[in-house]
Amino acid sequence: MRYIVFSIFLALIAAVVGATIAIQQHPERFSNLFEKKNEVLKRVPAFAMIDLEGAERTSSEWKNSVMVLNFWAPWCPPCAEETPGFVELQEKYYDKGVRFIGIAIDDPDTVQDFIDTYGVEYPVLLGDMKAINFSRELGNRMGALPYTVVADREGNIQQRYNGGVSKEDLDEVLEKLTHNG
Repeated sequence: MRYIVFSIFLALIAAVVGATIAIQQHPERFSNLFEKKNEVLKRVPAFAMIDLEGAERTSSEWKNSVMVLNFWAPWCPPCAEETPGFVELQEKYYDKGVRFIGIAIDDPDTVQDFIDTYGVEYPVLLGDMKAINFSRELGNRMGALPYTVVADREGNIQQRYNGGVSKEDLDEVLEKLTHNG
């Protein structure tokens, strides 16, 4: 019995040593074992979601625009704090090609009450777990709200904000992106 246990022990040691040597000599063959599976996207991919009227809206509507994608919910205090600044910035930068797109995580009636209260006039899409997963792909690892992504006219993500973003911070980013385009 001791002989069998000792043989198994030696076989395990040999396997570990062999694997270690193989990884050291040929790391390119094993690199995918150590890569993160949930890579953060560098560009905003094509997407489609339903708006409050039940119509499908697609990202192609905002092609060649600076996009501010904001994932939020009516029950989220930081979301309510940042919304008036978003409304003001959308008005300021609309003629310069900036498009705010809200992606709300809640039922349509509650979302409608919120946007009526804050005077939101930019498109608001209704999200669910699909939207939370989309925000994760865009870098929101925890799935927390609010989460905001700013993309340039080519769809390249220029800025990410976990949690609320101040009007001043976002204004600075939008000024740079619209000044050059």
